[in-house]
Amino acid sequence: MAGDQLQVLNALDLAKTQWYHFTAIVIAGMGFFTDAYDLFCISLVTKLLGRIYYHVDGAAKPGTLPPNVSAAVNGVAFCGTLAGQLFFGWLGDKLGRKKVYGMTLMMMVICSVASGLSFGHTPKSVMATLCFFRFWLGFGIGGDYPLSATIMSEYANKKTRGAFIAAVFAMQGFGILAGGMVAIIVSASFKAAFPAPDYAFNAIRSTVPQADYVWRIILMFGALPAAMTYYWRMKMPETARYTALVAKNAKQAASDMSKVMVMQVEIEAEQEKPQESIQKDFGLFTKQFLRRHGLHLLGTTTTWFLLDIAFYSQNLFQKDIFSAIGWIPKAETMNALEEVYRIARAQTLIALCSTVPGYWFTVALIDKMGRFAIQLMGFFFMTVFMFILAIPYTHWTHKDNRIGFVIMYSLTFFFANFGPNATTFVVPAEIFPARLRSTCHGISAAAGKAGAIIGAFGFLYAAQSSDPKKTDAGYPPGIGVRNSLIVLGCVNFLGILFTLLVPESKGKSLEEMSKENGGEEESGSEMRAQGRTVPV
Repeated sequence: MAGDQLQVLNALDLAKTQWYHFTAIVIAGMGFFTDAYDLFCISLVTKLLGRIYYHVDGAAKPGTLPPNVSAAVNGVAFCGTLAGQLFFGWLGDKLGRKKVYGMTLMMMVICSVASGLSFGHTPKSVMATLCFFRFWLGFGIGGDYPLSATIMSEYANKKTRGAFIAAVFAMQGFGILAGGMVAIIVSASFKAAFPAPDYAFNAIRSTVPQADYVWRIILMFGALPAAMTYYWRMKMPETARYTALVAKNAKQAASDMSKVMVMQVEIEAEQEKPQESIQKDFGLFTKQFLRRHGLHLLGTTTTWFLLDIAFYSQNLFQKDIFSAIGWIPKAETMNALEEVYRIARAQTLIALCSTVPGYWFTVALIDKMGRFAIQLMGFFFMTVFMFILAIPYTHWTHKDNRIGFVIMYSLTFFFANFGPNATTFVVPAEIFPARLRSTCHGISAAAGKAGAIIGAFGFLYAAQSSDPKKTDAGYPPGIGVRNSLIVLGCVNFLGILFTLLVPESKGKSLEEMSKENGGEEESGSEMRAQGRTVPV
């Protein structure tokens, strides 16, 4: 065996699943719960914002956000997220995972509250402050992606690492579900306390003044789960892989891990040895990185980019699709709070029946099926179901067929989450060297958010009817929902092709995948299987 390997890392790979693993999943996962809640809850209240701040006297339909305002409100958090992923991903490799981890969470708490307190005397000023705070909220959320994934991958053993990282990401499903449930509870409570007529009956009274509190409460609730886990994040030790491979202190790494985990293998503490086996460091912009990991980075960035174009356009604009097929009544037949309630109920149903189960199917099967198979399968079925929805779209708009549309639409979400939405998060945390792991994950995630921005901004316009008389106020004609779904189907098909660049990491140690610290050589697991002690 390679006697000079850092044996604390092999000990981590072979450690039994224990309580601290689950603690780490919850601590990191609650960040993702908050991320998803904060990113997607805005789609529940955008129609309400239009009614409150952009009402037009005498109009046949309730007020809606102008195209530029709607695009900004929906997309600005993604711009912040993209910037945060790049910045905090880089910072996590420079300063360590632990030092940066608390910064992102505190930023999320402060900006969630600030978003709900958006102030101003005019609609323009309220929307401007809302966008300002949601940008910085997104910036904090962005940091959570590379840090949570990297921390979980570096704590986990190699047998169940995929499930642990996927479980952190699966908390996103509960965050989406929680957003819908909070919106249902808040809107139903206000609706019962402040009855109002439908818009068609009395346009002014259909939006009660108290409705302004509803969207603020929904946005501010996102601060609660983040605040609850801040203390525990600060108590987590630095990961052993960062301490050993980047900070070059194997002794401290073994000491840190022994305080929180029971190692399956006894690690014999010796005087610190020179670590000749750690290969000479190479940077991100070097020929050596390009040769070893260039195609891998291309694969993780392109697949995440393509996935998020489809996933976020679907998620943010479910309400528009459901309205188009008549699953949500016409806006003028409801009051403002009733509309929030109906939108939230529809999105909660989708999350409960397809989004959440899809995530946990991945958690259960990722270490059995492998990342590559799940991602390929997910993109394939997303493509199939998107075309099934798009090609006979007129068929699905008939009243008798709407339930079938919702089922097919739900299946695209199921296979997004039992597929690339989870694996694109897992793989970049496994295949790159420790000193560049957080940075490369941040780059991959940022490519995903670039796709989300295209989905969020592009779908707003693309999904508009090609008939100028049927577009929403202020929007130019688009290509329609049917053609938009065809485009998304083609995007998913491209995801299948780029998945071929992504390596399989099932059952391999992080060092084997990144080929660092003697990872290409035979590991010490055989000696451990015989119960022998290997020095650090």
